[in-house]
Amino acid sequence: MVFELNPNLTDTHKKERVKRPSMIKMALEARTFFEAGSFAISYPLLQATPKGDGHPVMVMPGFLASDFSTKLLRTFLKSRGYRAYGWKLGRNLGKQSHPETGCGEDVIARFEDIYHKHGQKVSLIGWSLGGIYARELAKLHPDMTRQVITLGSPFSLSLKANHATKIFEKTSGYGLHEMNPELRQNMPIAPNVPTTSIYSKSDGITAWECCLESPDETTQNIEVSSSHCGLGHHPFVMWVIADRLAQHTDEWQLFKPNKLEKLMFKCAQH
Repeated sequence: MVFELNPNLTDTHKKERVKRPSMIKMALEARTFFEAGSFAISYPLLQATPKGDGHPVMVMPGFLASDFSTKLLRTFLKSRGYRAYGWKLGRNLGKQSHPETGCGEDVIARFEDIYHKHGQKVSLIGWSLGGIYARELAKLHPDMTRQVITLGSPFSLSLKANHATKIFEKTSGYGLHEMNPELRQNMPIAPNVPTTSIYSKSDGITAWECCLESPDETTQNIEVSSSHCGLGHHPFVMWVIADRLAQHTDEWQLFKPNKLEKLMFKCAQH
């Protein structure tokens, strides 16, 4: 397994033509069941990750998934002391999106409810399509957002370099060509809050090149070896999420593996 930091890959691949993952990669998505098992085995070790300050975290599921898919992640977040919330909007069929704003009124209302309930900024974690919602929510309400973490979310380059576009257009009720051109143009731009993109080069659903932020002092890309469907419960992903969420609001720093983590993971910086 590889745990890798790639701060410069966006520029390298920005102008390249990307394609959807191969059928071999897609078939390898079946390993998500083993990754769920590795989460259970690693759970005691994951308790060594930083404890949080109790701030609220809203977790949004990927396309065709519901809050059930993020239960392990939210259970882990609660064990670290966070107030973790599902989105409570049923299965993510794309109907919760909006061709003008990227996320619909129900998503915005849920986010605002959590914010007003606690009176403090909310961290947003979005898996795949849920990550696109998270980024657009943060753009709409940067004053209410603490940070954004996306898991295999294809927000840049091609919106069609995946195996879900056709189904999305059928279930969401609109085609990609009907999206606001300005929304599509600005989607790759990170929100004005600390933002981390966790992705996998072995992703069998979406092209990993489409999941990369333009790195700077408040954005970072972190690679793990995982299936797309396993990103929400992979132990390496949990480790990074715990580290990111524990960053102080005004002192957010890029992830840098310490000596112990270098022994645990194979890290590379480019």
